[in-house]
Amino acid sequence: MTVIKLPTATTEPPRQPRRSPRLARHELELPSGIRATVSVAGRGVPLVVVHGFMAEGFLYAQTLNRLVAMGFKVIAIDAGGHGGTSELPEHGYDFEAYVDQLEEVCQVLGIRRAVFAGHSMGGRLALRLAARNPDNAIAVIPISAITGRTWDDFMVVCRENPARVPFLGALLLADSMTILPLVKNLTQARKLLKLALPLGVRHLRGPWKMFAPMLAILRDGSTDPDLDLMREHDVPVIAVHGDKDLIVPLATARDTAERAGGQLVVVHKGLHSWLLTDPETLPAIFAELLRGPLWNSYERALRAEGIDPATATANEIETAFYAPNARIRMLTPDGPTYDLAPEDLTRPRYSWSRLAFEPGSSEATKRRVLEPQPVAEIARRYGRNAASEAS
Repeated sequence: MTVIKLPTATTEPPRQPRRSPRLARHELELPSGIRATVSVAGRGVPLVVVHGFMAEGFLYAQTLNRLVAMGFKVIAIDAGGHGGTSELPEHGYDFEAYVDQLEEVCQVLGIRRAVFAGHSMGGRLALRLAARNPDNAIAVIPISAITGRTWDDFMVVCRENPARVPFLGALLLADSMTILPLVKNLTQARKLLKLALPLGVRHLRGPWKMFAPMLAILRDGSTDPDLDLMREHDVPVIAVHGDKDLIVPLATARDTAERAGGQLVVVHKGLHSWLLTDPETLPAIFAELLRGPLWNSYERALRAEGIDPATATANEIETAFYAPNARIRMLTPDGPTYDLAPEDLTRPRYSWSRLAFEPGSSEATKRRVLEPQPVAEIARRYGRNAASEAS
């Protein structure tokens, strides 16, 4: 497996329009009887997003609104027992039941093809959802996700020695406690606190509700077959992960990208919840990917529908990627649309490196290319302040 270090903008973010659609919550009654909550906004390429354990889609609103402004129709789905979605009635201890619920939401909304992304537990759910119908996946973007052999092997150890599970929970709690203190922008911190407080209150009132999804994760099998399917169907898998993640180590993302023959984006100094501490970084990474693998896959998907990507309108994109009279189009009425690769810049907090995996590399090569980009490169772009932040 050969690892190639790719050129990266490092801290180059996308344009942020002054006004853009904002996420709005909607409740769906599914044919299965489950009540599901989705947060949607925007027009254009469907981006299905799944939250992490103990979270909900709306918690990521600051980041997701910025992705809306880049030309995505964001569909953030609350998994069973999370957010406003009801608990799964019979099979809440089965990971596949959570995937069933996500798949049912996509079917009810009329989503035919999409980019699938997810944070932590949501990354595993998004990957499994894409693996059910690989031809419907434009790309898969696991973010600090519990995918790959390193995580799967750790779950085997936890099943054999359940005493390790509380330790993992303590790490997750400690990481959650660092989110607000690490938000440097006071306005963003207030917004995040406003989003997180209702979620925290719900957990205090019913902490036992998280037992079912925790057990489902613990009992789930390997993600190797899912990643193999992505490789076989030429679906780009781009794993994005912080190199200081104490809960889900960087090795899990490297395993994921290598197995799928995809790419790895290493977020320098990023903890497990780095995308909540800075809403600018993930959109900036997306902007860079839209000049590379994500754009290539998007072009290929449009051409398969007989549409020229260079001239495609929002209506043509939605006709290609959604079922006729899709319900999701009624939830996102006509509004402003934006380019997928905008040029105006607002600097994010974190820097990153990108790696591509190809057959034939050695372990030494892997270690060498995983070294962070020199601070001098960041300083060249943004001056001394950026250099001092990255050091």
